[in-house]
Amino acid sequence: MRFTKMHGLGNDFIVVDAIHNAIHDPADLAIRVCERRFAFGADGLILIGASDCADASMRIYNSDGSEAEMCGNGIRCVAKYLYDNNICKKDDMTIDTLSGVKPIRLRIESGVAVAATVDMGAPEFRPEHIPVAAETNRVRIPLDERVVEFFCVSMGNPHAVTFDIFPERKDFVRLGPELEHHPLFPAKANIEFCQLDGPDSVTVAVWERGAGPTLACGTGSCAVLAAGAEMGLLNRRADVLLPGGTLHNEWRDDGHIYMTGPAEVSGIGEFQS
Repeated sequence: MRFTKMHGLGNDFIVVDAIHNAIHDPADLAIRVCERRFAFGADGLILIGASDCADASMRIYNSDGSEAEMCGNGIRCVAKYLYDNNICKKDDMTIDTLSGVKPIRLRIESGVAVAATVDMGAPEFRPEHIPVAAETNRVRIPLDERVVEFFCVSMGNPHAVTFDIFPERKDFVRLGPELEHHPLFPAKANIEFCQLDGPDSVTVAVWERGAGPTLACGTGSCAVLAAGAEMGLLNRRADVLLPGGTLHNEWRDDGHIYMTGPAEVSGIGEFQS
C-alpha cells in the first residue's frame, strides 16, 4: 500500500488514502509504521477518508496506537495532500475530524499547496468538557520542590499549559509522561511548557499525548494562545515558537482561533498492510 510521509514543522505523519484502500486495524498499523528504528518512523498515522459533511475526513492515530481527536499540523498536511493529488482542487476546503468539521484556506504557490490557515474552533475552558477532574480549569500540581499552575483548555483535545516552568531536556522527558497520565486528566493530556518572549511571542516545548516529545503541536499552539491571552500574558495574535518552527495564531472576534503554518512532503513509499 502506498503512503506519503509528510510533516508540519517537523511533526511528521504517515499519510494514507483510505478512500481507495481499506485499513482494517489502524491502531496496530500506526504502531508498526511509526516505529523509527524498524519501520518508517512518524509521530502518527493519518487516514484520509470520504465524508458526507465535508470535502474529506481525517483520522489520526498516535505512534502508540491511540486515536487523537484532532491534529493541527496533521490537518494542514491532509489539505495539502488533497490539493496536490487533485482529490479536492480548492483553495478553501473543509475536513471532517473527530472534533468537528474544520474549514481550511490553502496558500498555493506555483500550483502546489505550501501552507494553510485552519479555523481551529473556539477554545473550551469548562473542566468537564476538557476534561479535568477539578472544579476549575486552573489546577496546581506539586512537581519536585514547587507547586506549578496549569491552565487547562481543550482545542478538540485536552491540553495543560504552564508558564511557571520551562524545564531542561532531562526534566522535560521525566515530567512529560508523569503529567500526561496525571489523575487530574482522565483522558490524559498534552502538556505545554511555555517561556514568554513578549506579548506577541512565546516559546513552547510540547509533550504530546500518545507520542511524547514532538517538534510541533498545532492544537497545543492554539491552547497556549488561549491560555496566555486569558491570563493576560499574550495578545490575541501571537507567534508560537516550537522546536520545529513557528506557527502564527490569531484568536479572532468570532471566538475561533486561526492557525497558520506550512505543510511539506518528505517522501513517498509502500508498506505491506
